[in-house]
Order: sequence, then structure tokens, then C-alpha cells
Amino acid sequence: MSLLITVSVLILIGAILYWLWHEEKPVKLSYDLSRQSVQVKNSKDARRNALLKNDEVISYYYDDVRTVYEAFQRGVHVSGDGPCLGYRKPKQPYQWLSYKQVSDRAEYLGSGLLHRGCSPCPTQYIGVFAQNRPEWIISELACYTYSMSVIPLYDTLGPDAIVYIINKAEISTVICDKTSKAITLLENCEEKRISHLENIILMDRFDDVLKERGDKCNVKVFTLKEVEDLGRENHRKPIPPKPDDLSVVCFTSGTTGDPKGAMLTHGNVVANSAAFFEMMGSTFVPSSDDISISYLPLAHMFERVVQTALYCSGAKVGFFQGDIRLLPDDMKTLQPTVFPVVPRLLTRIYDKVQAECQSPFKKWLLSIAISRKQAEISRGIIRNDSVWDKLIFSKVQANIGGRVRIIVTGAAPISPTVLTFLRAALGCPIFEGYGQTECTAGCTFSMAGDSAAGHVGPPLPCNIVKLVDVEDMNYFASNGEGEVCIKGANVFKGYLKDPERTSEAIDAEGWLHTGDVGKWLPNGTLKIIDRKKNIFKLAQGEYIAPEKIENVYIQSSLVAQVFVAGDSLQSYLVGIVVPDPEVLPEFATSKGFKGSYEELCQIPEIKKAILDDLVNLGKQAGLKSFEQVKDLYLHTQMFSIENGLLTPTLKAKRLELNKFFKKQIDHLYGKTQA
Repeated sequence: MSLLITVSVLILIGAILYWLWHEEKPVKLSYDLSRQSVQVKNSKDARRNALLKNDEVISYYYDDVRTVYEAFQRGVHVSGDGPCLGYRKPKQPYQWLSYKQVSDRAEYLGSGLLHRGCSPCPTQYIGVFAQNRPEWIISELACYTYSMSVIPLYDTLGPDAIVYIINKAEISTVICDKTSKAITLLENCEEKRISHLENIILMDRFDDVLKERGDKCNVKVFTLKEVEDLGRENHRKPIPPKPDDLSVVCFTSGTTGDPKGAMLTHGNVVANSAAFFEMMGSTFVPSSDDISISYLPLAHMFERVVQTALYCSGAKVGFFQGDIRLLPDDMKTLQPTVFPVVPRLLTRIYDKVQAECQSPFKKWLLSIAISRKQAEISRGIIRNDSVWDKLIFSKVQANIGGRVRIIVTGAAPISPTVLTFLRAALGCPIFEGYGQTECTAGCTFSMAGDSAAGHVGPPLPCNIVKLVDVEDMNYFASNGEGEVCIKGANVFKGYLKDPERTSEAIDAEGWLHTGDVGKWLPNGTLKIIDRKKNIFKLAQGEYIAPEKIENVYIQSSLVAQVFVAGDSLQSYLVGIVVPDPEVLPEFATSKGFKGSYEELCQIPEIKKAILDDLVNLGKQAGLKSFEQVKDLYLHTQMFSIENGLLTPTLKAKRLELNKFFKKQIDHLYGKTQA
């Protein structure tokens, strides 16, 4: 018996030694996570990233990369002309264009554009109206090769906004992916709503009828191949841009009024990507071995900055098939190592894992696995090859390809619970950024090795951040709270042909005012706590102006008062409605219902009828689907000055309304999710 005990002890000791020997070592950090930002000299309110040696922000990472054009050319070199852009057909492997092929095609396309009358200068705006695909990048690079600027167009802007942008920027050439988009443009030309369009270039094939239709309204319609062939026959040497030259005018859909065109330079984009390199540290900086999947809209700057960093590193980018429902299959086929993502998709991954662990035993096992992985992360150990990964998390990791080593999330807030859970389950760092189009993409970013959640990191090394008093909301910089303002190499040059709105966004000292309210945490990171204006984002990154929606809904004869509520961690809106006490009884009788006002407000069919009426009004007014409420709570008491829900001028007190109806709003979201 003693021999058996001795052998057992020796085996146990051996197992412990083996575990200790093979335990992953923590990531070595060259910075202090408890002091991630420091105060800028001669400024009591502004802070900079602690990685900077002084108060001078960075504008580039590599000496030979000061423009987006140079970033791609570096990729050609460091990749050894390796694979660059990938695409696939259903149930087929990815096919690849090499860096040199992409660069050559961009030169041919750019030369063809010049031959068609475009000028090699930053004020020559080329519209790109397409889904993510290799030709998008080739078209963009063609513009940069000859110092032209890109203006992305996208469906969710709406047809009127697209017409507005084309006319505002006097766009003469638009590159489209599908025939349907070309037809939309030609229809507006026929109605003389578009005045400057001369060329439409289609990535997809089309018939001669489209050419003939274009000829009738003096618009030439070409295939992309035709223009590339034209450029090959009339090749021009590249005319590269300078860092201060415009690269893109990114029109934001806005919340009220016409879209605003944020003018971003090559220097802005390079500075933002350089700052991300700096923040990731040597362990996580992308290389030519990396591969990423492109499905987030290239019309938005978050995806564009990520891709600039990838091309600069000689990495590969594979495009999804164009159908978001096929993204899981694309991920499994491509097996990306870099995964840019919006919080909504991460939340879906989290929900799926939770849904698959319903039994008490599975929940218990998941809880243990998460706690053990989180304990490792808190010690700086990040891996996906532990016993818990093999037993519990291999399936969820396989669903995103099985090789992801970096996840970058932005565009909207993410729940700290989801973020903490997935950092453990996916076995890789998840970097969270915060920013807006006007600062190119990001202005703060979480540091490599920081396992805390509930903040958006310190300022990026390409900008400084200060908080400014918002007196009417009781936020004061002296308390470490206030409106987030940004100054640095990533701040845009203003809105295209719109000096008034430019001056509203950038003050006389060059500070960009975001409209978001932030708070400095003790470790030097920033936490977003409020919105200065009554505007907020949904989980997928779409801006919402609730008052605009309320002004539509209040037109319903059934509604006396309405309050539209939203949560930046949710993907939809809900509403609080006070039905009109004079109209509701008669309406209910017509539907076969009787009772007191209070009783009628409790009937589900009545609520559905009111919801249907509001949605119909929204459709008639042109509200987008994400601007429509998905559920309602019917309240029987009017909002008033007396109950503290209206101001003396009878305007809604939104903060008080959110607090007053918190229970009902939480219930609506829970009910809708169920």
C-alpha cells in the first residue's frame, strides 16, 4: 500500500511540474497599466497617452509610410508580392489577387479614369457605390495612385441623400458594383435631379440596354475591365498624394438635415493606423502572416483604418460573399487571425454560448472554465490552448475560424459582461476603441494586456483628449467629467463646403467637440457616461435622433405623448406612449373592446394596433427600419411639469424620463429578446 501511495504522489508531483513547465508565460508589458494617460504640460484638463515620451503626438509609425498609397506600397514589399485580396464563390475555397496584381490594376484603372477626363488632384472626387469586394479596394487605390479622393456611397444613406452627396461634391464618376445601383443613378439623371454625373463604371456585367439608357442622358456606362484596358493602353506614371492631401470625404448619415461630408487626409488615416500599431505592442502588431475578413462596410472609417494597417503590414484580406448570413461559413473557410467586429456580433456569439449551456451541469462547467481563464487573463496570460479551451471553448473558437489572435471592436459600446466573457472564451485579446468619423475612426483604444472592462482605454498616441464642462448637465472637468474633445493628427479638416457646421464641430483652438460626455478613471482610461445632445448610437453603430422619431409618431391620432428610448447595447428602439384618453375608447370599441382607459391600456391587441399605426407613420415619413420602435409600454398618466417629466417650456426631460421608466424599458428589452 505504501508503494502505491508513493507512486501516486510521484505521479501527482510530476503532473504539477509538467503543468508548471508548460504553463503559458504572461505577456511582458513595457508600460504601467495603472497609469495609462498623463496630463499634458500647461493644460490642467488635457491628457495624452503615457506611451509618448513628450506632449508631441505621433503622425506615422513607419518612416516610409506617410500616405495611404505608401502604406499599400510597403505591403507590396514586405509581403514579397504575397496574396493580398481574397474572394470566393459559394462552397468554394478563396482565390487570391497578389499585392502586385492589385497595384497594377489600380494603376490601369487610375490611368483609365484620367483618360476619361478625371484630374490627378485631391479635389477630383470619385464615388464608390458598392459592397465590400476586391474591386472596392482596387478602385480606392486607383484614386490614391493619382492623388484623387474617394467618396463612399452606401444604401442606408437613402436615395435622396445619395443624390445630395453627388451634387454637393460635384461627382462626375461613380464606380458601382451592381446594375441596380447604376439604374438608380440613371433614373435620377433622367429626372434631372443629378447634374454632374458623366461616367458610371460597373464591376458586374450588364447588357447594352444600360449603355443606351446612359447615352440618352449623357452618361457613359463602362465595365471596370473596359476602363482598366483603356488605362493599360494609355498608361500614366503614378502621381502620389502628399500627407496633407485629401484621401476620402466620408459622409455621415447624420440624424437631422442633410449628410455631412467629413474631409479626411492621408495623414489623418495614417496617423490613426499608426496609433493602433503603437497601442498593440510588438506582440500583437499585424504582420504578413496575418489574414483578416472584410464584411464591415468599407463606407465607414473603422473598417478603412483597420485595412490600411493590414495592407501596410503585408497581410491578407479576404472578403465575405456579400451575404451576412454566410459569414460563419466564410470565417470557417478563411480562418482569419485578425477579426474587426461590432459589439452586436460579439453579443450574438455570447448569447449562443449561453443558450447552449442550459443544463445545471453545463452551466457549472462553463462557470468554472470562464473563471479559470479569467484568472489567467488577469495575470497577463492570453491563450487558446489550455485544457479549458480544448474541453469547453473549441467549438465557439472554431465558429470564427479557429485561428483568431486579435479582435478589434468599435462603432458602438459593448457590455462589460460580454467583453470579459469573450476575452476568456475566445482566448485572444479584444481591443475596444472609441471615436467618430471626424477623428478618422478612433481617439481612444484599450491597451494590450489590460483585462479590465467598462472603459474605452486611454487617448491614442496620435491625439490628446480633454474634458470640457457641461454645466447644464452638472458635468465639470474639475471633477474629471465633461464633454470629450480631441486634438491631434487624426482630426479631420472640416465638412465639405460647410463652414458653418465645421465651426460647430471644431472650435477656434482646433479642438473637435464630440458631443459625448466622458469621465477619467483612476488608471488614466476614459469611460463614456452620457451624451451632451439627445443623440445616441444603437449597438450596430447607427445614430438615433429620438426627437425626430417622436415628431413623426405624435401625428398618430391615438397618441397624446410619446417618448422614444434606446440603449447603446441594444440593436433596436422601444417607446413609452400615453394614448389619447379621448380617442382611445372609441377606437377600442371599433375593435370590439370595452373598459376604462386604464383597462384598455392593458390589452395587448390595443398596444399592437397603436404600434402598427406608429410604424406605418414612420414608413410614410421615410424612417429607416432601425429608427422604428419594436415594442411599446402604454402609460396612463401624462408627462407634466408637475411630475418632473417636462420642462417649463413643455419639452421632455429625457434623463428624468429614462430614470422614471427604467423598469418598463428594461422589461420591454427583456420581453423583446425573449
